[in-house]
Amino acid sequence: MPTPSEPKLISGNANQTLAKAVSRRISMHRGMNIDLLDARVERFNDGEIFVEVYENVRGEDMYIIQPTSNPANDNLMELLIIADALRRSSADRITAVIPYFGYARQDRRAKARTPITAKLVANMLVEAGVERILTLDLHATQIQGFFDIPVDNLYASPIYALDVKHHFKDQMDEIMVVSPDVGGVARARDLAQRIGAPLSIVDKRRGKPGEVAEMTVIGDVKDKVCLIIDDIVDTAGTLCKAAQVLMENGAKEVHSYITHGVLSGPAVDRISKSVMKNLVITDTIEATDAVKAAPNIRIVPTAPMFAQAIINTASGTSVSSLFDHKALGPIYEGLYSSEE
Repeated sequence: MPTPSEPKLISGNANQTLAKAVSRRISMHRGMNIDLLDARVERFNDGEIFVEVYENVRGEDMYIIQPTSNPANDNLMELLIIADALRRSSADRITAVIPYFGYARQDRRAKARTPITAKLVANMLVEAGVERILTLDLHATQIQGFFDIPVDNLYASPIYALDVKHHFKDQMDEIMVVSPDVGGVARARDLAQRIGAPLSIVDKRRGKPGEVAEMTVIGDVKDKVCLIIDDIVDTAGTLCKAAQVLMENGAKEVHSYITHGVLSGPAVDRISKSVMKNLVITDTIEATDAVKAAPNIRIVPTAPMFAQAIINTASGTSVSSLFDHKALGPIYEGLYSSEE
């Protein structure tokens, strides 16, 4: 059996902080320095993106770390162009590590004469030379079926299970996991089962797009510490209203665990002024200064999980082992107790 080569990492400009953190974690695991590949990803004056890789990648196992977050189109083009540069440089395998998969909310035709943009993005990635996708909490898991290449969709719930057991260890009997809508029940139920908590739902009815007409709480949240679970928080209007409704229904506290902190427009201001005690997000999207400064927004790292997933992929071992929060405990040792 051939000896597996060390993974080679390259990053676009979307989230250099996360890419460097992943590089450090892999270096610690391997006991050797594995830096990001020396390359330049820049723009011409008219906005065109140019990529030049300064190191030899022939026959290498390449991993491009690049979320397609805001600005989504620029970051997506960077990813595609990096993949094309690596393919034309004879890389052996190209894996796109996309912590936040943009355009995932356009996964079906909700009405006539609309696109399925998530499928278009899938086609573009494959055509550019990507041979494997590694991502976190796809908005719709069926997007994996848009690809004819392997897609490893990791989950934030194992990390959040460790976080909840660490930060709420004296309140576990009071925890109530809440789905902010009927469509997110499966995601919320997954965390509820991991921590042994009951489940409630906020049923929302929209008047027009972007506006929530009314909300109804399904389940008894009186005197409960409510944890709202979702995959994306954008403008935070629905999230803050859901928190308010839970408090009006007798909740003791409201916290939120949302994987991808898009946090556009008035989101940070809304969250700062809301009844939520804390919003916990991951670092899949580069945090702005406003997000970092917000007193009730906390960011948990994903680099340990992504680093381990890359190592497992490179060595041909299982990635699904990372779906278990008990298996993640040692990986997150120092942040959470491995016993939890």
